[in-house]
Amino acid sequence: MKKISEKFFRKYIVNISLCLMLVFIGSLTILGTTTKVFGSNGYSAYYHGNENNNNVSLMFNVYMGEQYIPDILNVLSENDVKVTFFVGGSWAIKHTELLEDILSQGHEIGNHGYWHKDHKTLSIEKNMSEIGLTHEVIKQTLNYEMTLFAPPSGSYGQNTLKVAQDMGYKTIMWSKDTIDWRDQDSNLIISRATKNPKNGDLILMHPTAATLQSLPEIITFYTQSGYKLTTVSENIL
Repeated sequence: MKKISEKFFRKYIVNISLCLMLVFIGSLTILGTTTKVFGSNGYSAYYHGNENNNNVSLMFNVYMGEQYIPDILNVLSENDVKVTFFVGGSWAIKHTELLEDILSQGHEIGNHGYWHKDHKTLSIEKNMSEIGLTHEVIKQTLNYEMTLFAPPSGSYGQNTLKVAQDMGYKTIMWSKDTIDWRDQDSNLIISRATKNPKNGDLILMHPTAATLQSLPEIITFYTQSGYKLTTVSENIL
């Protein structure tokens, strides 16, 4: 009787393990080796680009730091690098000339919400308002249709994913976070941006003095390592 119980127990554990593995695989799916994490309703967020290509993306989330953007653009231009700027609507409406400069130099512009709210806590309607208002600001200012949404502070819920996808957006997260908004240390920023580089990396940054100082070395590291620095849209293809 004891042997039967032990056999049953081992079989039970194996079955549970298989079930848990299937749940994990279902929640973390690789489509063309582009990492997308799926929510319970099937909507998804991107944490990584396509690992089949040697692309890496620098992403600048912008609600402040406009004084550093012209010099950041100069560094990018000197190195023939294209990046993605995720802009807040309340910031964008005050800095239309900078937006025009960003777009005219061939960079991609993404949606970063209007007021930098915690989207995970927002209703369907509030998510629609935050994303929709920012979309209209950029459309009216630049005649540009954004297709990428980066949730402020990386906070999103099922409502956020649903609204973003229903509005024609891909929700973008990151694989590397420089935490440059908090740690004004160029060496630390460089280390975080370049540690364990991988195809498809999405590197989160902000326009700060330390980031500007770090940018040339980060660009040099990736280009000399055989990577192509490109926009998020190209990276996640």
